[in-house]
Amino acid sequence: MTMPQADIDILLIGHVTRDLTTDDPAGPYRLGGTVSFAAVTALRLGRRPTVVTRAAPETDLSELPAAVDIRVLPSTTTTTFANLYTAAGRVQYCYTPAPAITAADIPPTLRQPQAVLLGPLVDEITSDVATIFHDRTLVAAVPQGWMRRWDTTGRVFSKPWASAEAILPHLGVLVLSLEDIDFDLSRLEPFFRQIDMVVLTEYRDGSTIYRRDAEGEITRFKIPPRPATEIDPTGAGDIFATAFLIRLQETNDPVQAARFANVTASFGVEAVGVTGIPNREQVLAYMAEHPMAL
Repeated sequence: MTMPQADIDILLIGHVTRDLTTDDPAGPYRLGGTVSFAAVTALRLGRRPTVVTRAAPETDLSELPAAVDIRVLPSTTTTTFANLYTAAGRVQYCYTPAPAITAADIPPTLRQPQAVLLGPLVDEITSDVATIFHDRTLVAAVPQGWMRRWDTTGRVFSKPWASAEAILPHLGVLVLSLEDIDFDLSRLEPFFRQIDMVVLTEYRDGSTIYRRDAEGEITRFKIPPRPATEIDPTGAGDIFATAFLIRLQETNDPVQAARFANVTASFGVEAVGVTGIPNREQVLAYMAEHPMAL
């Protein structure tokens, strides 16, 4: 049965992935991708996620909880990544990228959710997707997949975000990492011509909110981290972005939303995969016990 528009809570768009657990492209994997981490995060935080993705029919999606409403578009391949963590940072490889997701792939029944997270991994979300949602929908994006290229070996490198001007005006907030901009803060400046809020995640240093006022002045708010014992950092940015989007949509307070997201993501890295993602009560309890000095 098709769900009515009013029943769509949070919509997550992007590829699920096969995240390899060895360096063998045909080897064992666990389910990954922004939408996978986002779906589990949303559930743990008491929300009802719907996922639109592409994957090959044989892809095992059983790691996603049964409560996730997942809409799988046709594909002969599933996007596959290998993430290697070194002292100098992450080295990433991409194999068998699945095809794009376009506005035509999003049915009218999914176009009026409370919130939307665009989570591209391999430039797979076309720019027209950002334009189709209701004015009351809070739309956020993590642009890493629009800012990636890979060579013939699959080795991933950064690239300029070619579709930014077509997408940014339709977003309420952009969430990205220092890694996404190659640790060059000057690369944030062009975004502010078209969007009022950017949130930068800074790994163990927490996050920073950048807001543009009516006069065009940019104000920064530094949000401290929750200290964590890191086990698996994969997906931390996706957990953060989802938690931030949810709390911003609930409270319209970006500072509290970023603190909420910092805490959520810090718990998430303390276990493998999605197993460490906390529930809402854990996050709020920590925030109550450790109030943030403003």
